[in-house]
Amino acid sequence: MAKLQTRYICRACGHESPKWMGRCPECEAWDTFIEEVFAKEKPGASQSAAVRSLRSGDSADGSTIPIPITSVEMMDMERISCGIGELDRVLGGGLVAGGVVLVGGDPGIGKSTLLTQAAACLANPSGNIDGPAPPARTVLYFSGEESARQIRLRSARLNAESPDFLISVETEIGAMLHHLANIRPALAIVDSIQTVSDSSLDSAPGSVGQVRACAHHLAKFAKAFGIPIVLIGHVTKDGNIAGPRVLEHVVDTVLYFEGDRHHAYRLLRAVKNRFGSSDELGIFEMSGAGLIGVENPSAALLSERSEGGNGSAVVSIMEGSRALLVEVQALAARSTLASPRRTVTGMDPNRVSMLLAVLEKRLGMRLAEQDVYVNVAGGIRITEPASDLAALAAVASNFREQAVHPQTVVLGEVGLAGEVRAVSQVEKRLREAARQGFTRAIISRHNAAQLPGDIGIEIIVVSNVSEAINAALQPGQTRQ
Repeated sequence: MAKLQTRYICRACGHESPKWMGRCPECEAWDTFIEEVFAKEKPGASQSAAVRSLRSGDSADGSTIPIPITSVEMMDMERISCGIGELDRVLGGGLVAGGVVLVGGDPGIGKSTLLTQAAACLANPSGNIDGPAPPARTVLYFSGEESARQIRLRSARLNAESPDFLISVETEIGAMLHHLANIRPALAIVDSIQTVSDSSLDSAPGSVGQVRACAHHLAKFAKAFGIPIVLIGHVTKDGNIAGPRVLEHVVDTVLYFEGDRHHAYRLLRAVKNRFGSSDELGIFEMSGAGLIGVENPSAALLSERSEGGNGSAVVSIMEGSRALLVEVQALAARSTLASPRRTVTGMDPNRVSMLLAVLEKRLGMRLAEQDVYVNVAGGIRITEPASDLAALAAVASNFREQAVHPQTVVLGEVGLAGEVRAVSQVEKRLREAARQGFTRAIISRHNAAQLPGDIGIEIIVVSNVSEAINAALQPGQTRQ
């Protein structure tokens, strides 16, 4: 009989320890170790199984013996379209047979809504496309957080009802695998992985051991039967997937659903993808009929832009293979505090503080006496340094009360010496700006040498922030 033993696992990174520790030596987080009871196998059991399988000519895990990589047969990955263009884009073209996808996001952001729509597109493809429809596929939806009636109400609201859309409120991993083996659906959805439990473990559902064990069982089943499985995961207050870090290593693809629930736009971002690019971004708009893919995101993000006002600049950013135009806004107001405020939304606050120091040092703007607010409109978060020059132009525009030319797009990374550095894929960024009606672009002189002939937009070449600000701002009254 197996002997019960106790171990302690860090819920942040999954590090194991035979005793409780106040601070994890792996991730250095405090008070993250939780107790877990497990059954230890008899010594030599796994070794004897390995010896028996080796005698039979196979490896211990049932796979074949090691072979040269050149003799492995190469096959094209079969992909299943979800019927939602933006979701297929982020996945790299659709779901892969046997692939496991983890979707995380804040509560109420739209994870269940999106996957319910995807399930409906597979189960009832005739209602989602024009022309000849592909055959309907069976989808099995496991729900541990909602009742079957609640899912039916959401499906009716989204027009996502189909007899091939199956619902189960089972949360025990053994019973779930039994249903999967009997039904063999084209897609399985688990909402959420933190509610699934393994009865052979004594810990509660959602604990580190339960989440890790159940995820391993589902991933192993997906690979064995070639069934794609999508797991919905909770997130912590920091926005990371809740549970052990090993959960993200078990799955093939990790998607994060981002956005402010008070805004209409939602962003689906891939941070890991074994079958495609991990830099793709999908943009959706929340409506009464569910999530709708945004076909022209640049136009949508700039639709409420006010031309002629100061404190605004447009930059072309890259999200995977897609160029997007976004608006960077800034406000500088005289401060009454000893330490003026620096409030930033959608950009790295430390990066913005550095840019403000460049403005004060290189252009003489007295921003140390100003409260400065920087915002990226539309709920977009910018992580690349190509937006540096646009942020500087927006702050300088509001400080000097001079508007940036409304048909100008500003591109460039800014160094501490005030130089404007080159950005990647500049041609693609400028072509997207020209397609949206912009007529001028301010770029680094290093980028200008990389451009081909005429790309339909006037190019203004600059070397430093002084030249860039003078080229960006329209003539007008300058505040002293």
